[in-house]
Amino acid sequence: MKKKLIEVSLPLEAINEEAAREKSIRHGHPSTLHLWWSRKPLAACRAVLFASLVDDPSSHKDKFPTEEAQQKERERLHGLIKRLVVWKNIGDEQLYRDAYEEILKSTNSNPPPILDPFAGGGSIPLEAQRLGLKAHAGDLNPVAVLINKAMIEIPPKFAGNPAGKSGISHKTGRFLVGL
Repeated sequence: MKKKLIEVSLPLEAINEEAAREKSIRHGHPSTLHLWWSRKPLAACRAVLFASLVDDPSSHKDKFPTEEAQQKERERLHGLIKRLVVWKNIGDEQLYRDAYEEILKSTNSNPPPILDPFAGGGSIPLEAQRLGLKAHAGDLNPVAVLINKAMIEIPPKFAGNPAGKSGISHKTGRFLVGL
């Protein structure tokens, strides 16, 4: 069975720095929609989802036969993660296309749907959608369900409409909504 990147290594320092920095963002961040008591940092969710789906280079000895080649590829993937976790890159559509292409390579062009049955504030399904993945979320708490609808289900219905018409700021293409 192929090892995933998350099983081998992650650029934890960069992920931790950006996850901590998110707490001070007050404009355009989904956390400003509603204070959720156990909100997961979006940067960490994005990195973990990506690294859970992308193969570690050691799983492809045909492409990366030496430790040095594997490490070089791992560093390239870490570089992609380091860019993905930076909040100011959230609107970089090329970055998200590149990340999605890496996911497709590791999933035979058939990425699995992401299920979060206890989604709470919706960090995991939101970041799954941002990475171009199909996401399913649920929760027992009706407030959590409402937050998820407001962040994940409703905005894509307005994608492509001018911001003034829908009242929602968005980027075209992938679900990149600034609430």
